[in-house]
Amino acid sequence: MPESVLFCVVGTRPEAIKMAPVVQELRRFSTLARTLLISTGQHREILHESLAAFGLQVDVDLDIMTHGQTLAEVTSKALLGLDRRMLEHGPAMVLAQGDTTTTFAAALAAFYRQIPFGHVEAGLRTNDIGNPFPEEFNRRVAGLTASLHFPPTEWAKENLLKEGTNPDTVFVTGNTGIDAVLEAAKFGAEWYPSSSERILLLTTHRRENWGEPQERIARSVRELVDEFSDTRLVVALHPNPNVRQTLGGILGDHPRIDMIEPPEYLKFVKLMQRSTLIFTDSGGVQEEAPSFGIPVLVLRDTTERPEGVTAGTARLVGTDPKKIQEQGRLLLSNKNAYTQMAQATSPYGDGHASQRIRYHVLKSIGIQTERPA
Repeated sequence: MPESVLFCVVGTRPEAIKMAPVVQELRRFSTLARTLLISTGQHREILHESLAAFGLQVDVDLDIMTHGQTLAEVTSKALLGLDRRMLEHGPAMVLAQGDTTTTFAAALAAFYRQIPFGHVEAGLRTNDIGNPFPEEFNRRVAGLTASLHFPPTEWAKENLLKEGTNPDTVFVTGNTGIDAVLEAAKFGAEWYPSSSERILLLTTHRRENWGEPQERIARSVRELVDEFSDTRLVVALHPNPNVRQTLGGILGDHPRIDMIEPPEYLKFVKLMQRSTLIFTDSGGVQEEAPSFGIPVLVLRDTTERPEGVTAGTARLVGTDPKKIQEQGRLLLSNKNAYTQMAQATSPYGDGHASQRIRYHVLKSIGIQTERPA
């Protein structure tokens, strides 16, 4: 049994997807270090389904999720559970991804135990600590505690350097979500294979969009479906009952709107590929869709992923009905405008981010492996 233990901590479906390639890559070197996949259970069923798509299952499940709990309850349960496992296994390093409450708890638990922490997808910033809430706070705290930072882009790296981060600890890797989505795209069946309809995909779950903002989103996309008779809207429903009630009340009775349960990851990737246009407040979808040349309208006022906006693969429309409908109408009616977005180059990675992370993680604990390009 190798002496060194590495923790890869996940809690939600997006974390599971983006950490899966990292876990797989680290486990290629299992004779040198043992990698344990730890789940807080912040999301449960959909997290396990996502990991299964990559042939993975968790080694430890803290199972913290109960209905209606507060952020403070999630944080305290995750922190205590992770602290106990760190005491039990004494990991050489803890890795976590992104900006969730699980990531915040993993970073804090590692800091308290004085265990090196590696932050995957580091350096994303909106510079508004309350937007998105609580993600902007979570990622900043993770950055404060990290001994290794893995920003996906040069822009994210510059954010870290401006904050005084030691440049010797910052390594641009690309985004592991691109590793995952390119692999997943090789599998699965096409959606609506016999239909010529243009598929519009909607995903919205951000806490700051609950209530009236989601009502505005739902009414706006419904009007677009009414205006363009060759379209079908597919709404991938988040498990949160607040989201389901709002969207179902406005969109649930339309003959060309399909309200579906969150697809398993492989199926969701194929759904993105089949889509003509995507409306989303998801950070992961902002990164993944451009890999397939699918324009994205971002249902947020700010984004910590501005590279896509700069490159032309995404546009910020917030929850303003006028902006949503203007941009949606433009892309659905103007072929040149659509092509310009669809053919823009994705700025988020080349599919080898997990290999770069593996190299630097193992090097940091004294294990030398081959260095990727």
